[in-house]
Amino acid sequence: MINLSSQRALDQFIPSAFHPIGQGHPQDWQALRIHLNQHGFDLDVSESPRQFSSGFGNLNYLIMMNGQEWVLRRPPPGNIPPGANDMSREFSILKNLWQAFPLAPKAIHFCGDAAVLGAPFLILEYRPGLVIGGSLPGFREIAVEERASLGRRIVELLGDLHSVDADSVGLSALGRPEGMLSRMVEGWEKRAHLACGPDTPMGISRTANWLRKRIPIPQPACLLHSDFKLDNIILDPASLEPRALIDWDMGTRGDPLVDLATLLSYWSESGDPEAMQQLGQMPTAQAGFPTRVDVLEMYAKRTGADLSSFKFYRVLGMFKLSVVFMQLDAKYRRGEVADEKYKTFGPLSAGLLDLTQAIASGAFH
Repeated sequence: MINLSSQRALDQFIPSAFHPIGQGHPQDWQALRIHLNQHGFDLDVSESPRQFSSGFGNLNYLIMMNGQEWVLRRPPPGNIPPGANDMSREFSILKNLWQAFPLAPKAIHFCGDAAVLGAPFLILEYRPGLVIGGSLPGFREIAVEERASLGRRIVELLGDLHSVDADSVGLSALGRPEGMLSRMVEGWEKRAHLACGPDTPMGISRTANWLRKRIPIPQPACLLHSDFKLDNIILDPASLEPRALIDWDMGTRGDPLVDLATLLSYWSESGDPEAMQQLGQMPTAQAGFPTRVDVLEMYAKRTGADLSSFKFYRVLGMFKLSVVFMQLDAKYRRGEVADEKYKTFGPLSAGLLDLTQAIASGAFH
């Protein structure tokens, strides 16, 4: 029987959950201990907290506080793109969302004073479990039928999030749904120019112009996660049932099809171009997982959404993803990160932008 009472127990089966001891980004744990003590929390620093290894953005650490495991979450070092890595926003969402959406972990503390750790941070509920990235885990076989069920469960979870009444959890003022689609087009084009400067690919302006001409009437606003994908869902390792939906720093209110398009931008299939295979964010190209067309059908059935203008959202989602990897490549070129995997992000962003233009032209779906 697998003991799953804590992440340390789970490490027996998933040893890559943390960076090796001595690697990652160190924090001033004594400064944190002093700060938390002033707010009624007792941080145990007898052992250095360990940094989770997943993700390219925020830094997450497993800490022991008041005799219980919690997660400390803070932005990465270096320049932060506009609207990203917003710990204050994440705290405002997670302090109450759990009441209506139980898969949202509860946040219990926020610190906006950068003098403590060098950046704002929050502390939230910890739920141990399995995180699946670009490949299926090796500690047990996941059958074709389980993959189909997992794919369906992901779509159901997105639909359930979009059905939450924002008023019931004090989030009716979150975000600015009106004009959101236009702002996204302008904002992501601007971020590309900030990342690349005079070397910004021509495909950026071409795609932005294509999107400007086709902005649809938006769907009724709802709560959005804004980075909804498999590795932001913590799963029960035995049943693959979701235990938590994490990474809410870009959460907002707006058009639900934005979230759906984000999910599909990561949803690879076996016949996809090289850029989607290289992306490696979700293992959905393997046998058993639903196709992107299946996902659209399941979501429409779950929510009743009108998908007649979905091509706009599909192009917008891929456009955004290509710019995200431009930003990561820029961080690497500026020397803000040393991880060698960032070396591939320049070519990857170029391939994703080519694919985005192919979807806009109708040459790909």
